[in-house]
Amino acid sequence: MPGLTSKQRAHLRSLAHALKPIARVGKEGVTPAAIRSMQQTFETHELVKVRVLEAAPEAARETGYALAAGIEGAEVGQTVGRTVTLYRPDAEAPVIRLP
Repeated sequence: MPGLTSKQRAHLRSLAHALKPIARVGKEGVTPAAIRSMQQTFETHELVKVRVLEAAPEAARETGYALAAGIEGAEVGQTVGRTVTLYRPDAEAPVIRLP
């Protein structure tokens, strides 16, 4: 996926609004274990909210892009405060249809 358009990002923002963060990045930052954990999360979810804790070594935006870079096909949907929304479509049966 080359990137998300502004219309697609807006659609993902609307879907992510009701979601709770299901992953956290702490003082260790983006580690190989954190990337593996996110890859496992993407096996069951297409849209994931990640909470970046205060102790994290990088800002939320940089942490989100580092996670997306480590996961094939993942994109950063949005960053609000210390919460990052990541999106990766399911290769076999995508649930979320982007405009």
